[in-house]
Amino acid sequence: MAESMLQLPVYLSGFSVAAGLIVGIGPQNAFVLKQGIARQQTLAIVTVCVLCDIALISLGVAGLGQWIANWPAFISIATWGGAAFLLAYGLRAFKAAWRPPQFDTTQTATAATLRQAVLAALAFTLLNPYVYLDTVILMGSVSARFDDAARWSYWLGCITASSLWFILLGAFASRLGP
Repeated sequence: MAESMLQLPVYLSGFSVAAGLIVGIGPQNAFVLKQGIARQQTLAIVTVCVLCDIALISLGVAGLGQWIANWPAFISIATWGGAAFLLAYGLRAFKAAWRPPQFDTTQTATAATLRQAVLAALAFTLLNPYVYLDTVILMGSVSARFDDAARWSYWLGCITASSLWFILLGAFASRLGP
């Protein structure tokens, strides 16, 4: 019976690994932050990010990360596809940097429908190669050192950190707006 209970040290290990990997501001977190500041579809965007992370972390902890690591073609496709996405996003940001500086959240607010925001959140999440590296491969690989009972305490720690991060990022971003 004790094996089925939460193992706190393992839970904290999962929490700290996930927090260390997720907290870095990349394209996905920057998108959540931007939409949160604009106060547009933040709840939907945070929900998409949380659900995607739960699914990807679950796949990693269930063993998909170890399987993917043994399939070099997938890693190559994901790397080049993700690099193309990040390059296009970077070029768009570079082009925007040369425009006169302005941050008009009302313009973003009127342009983002729920559908557009959800699709953008899915794109920033699922087209980012680092999300797979962090959630499926790295978190999944770390989970392999635990037995089956402990692995789910680790999983719970990972999804708690991810969920808490996105909820707090979305909530506090709205306080940064005008």
